[in-house]
Amino acid sequence: MGKNEMALPRRAFLQRAGVLAATAGAAPVVQAQSAAASAPADRGLWITWYDVATAARPEYLRWMHTVYLPALLQRPGYLWAAHYQTVERMQTIRRENAVEHPAVAGVPRGRQFLLLVGAADANVFGQLTPQALNAALPEADRRMLALRANERINVMAEVGRINGPEARGYADGVRGTPCIQLGSFNCAVEDEEEMLAWYAQSRMPAMEKLPGCVRTRKLASVAGWAKHAIFYEYTSLEARNKSYLTLEDGKPEMKAWSDRMVAKLIHAPGSANLATRIWPPIV
Repeated sequence: MGKNEMALPRRAFLQRAGVLAATAGAAPVVQAQSAAASAPADRGLWITWYDVATAARPEYLRWMHTVYLPALLQRPGYLWAAHYQTVERMQTIRRENAVEHPAVAGVPRGRQFLLLVGAADANVFGQLTPQALNAALPEADRRMLALRANERINVMAEVGRINGPEARGYADGVRGTPCIQLGSFNCAVEDEEEMLAWYAQSRMPAMEKLPGCVRTRKLASVAGWAKHAIFYEYTSLEARNKSYLTLEDGKPEMKAWSDRMVAKLIHAPGSANLATRIWPPIV
């Protein structure tokens, strides 16, 4: 993409990429809200993992943050979007039975960047699917998307959430937090009920009290390789590292259940991802 193309104002981009703002023939999407005032507004998530070569990043990120994402948010039903860069050398809870997650045949292992888009529910992303939306962009924008490598997409529906101690500062629930940890995985069918119980009875209640935690969401997939995901949201990377790493200290029963359950999860390549937000900028 040339400099003139990059300099197009958002209004011009929306006119030439009308598929993002209102695709012809697509049924209108209502931003449904639950009758219950406390019900989450964003129960659907479109998640993309991918890599971009170092040399191509400046131009790609400039386009991503000034053209693609602002236009994406004009789509009916899209509530928020956030772009994250993975933290290298992720610190995590040490386990005696730590599981290695080698490449899974046919599953792209992109991990450098994560793009998250929130919507009222997962059906919003069925009005025009992520792949169809991107394929319908003008050629210049498709060239920019082609800079992505090892891309993997999931559309997820929220199974349940808890609010952490820092949720008050994010009461609207419709913006990406400064730091996230996102695990995406599969699990043998015979172990799924125990996994459900573990998250509901142990891990998520513990996160509810964890300093620095804004929210924790358990997700289930409606499209994509990973059937399950766990989505932790934090006020900062520093807050996450200070509190999460000691989550199970002095709690042998919690640790034993976690050790047993974590060993049964088959993570996507590169999962879990610890990442910090690069758009919108953290101020």
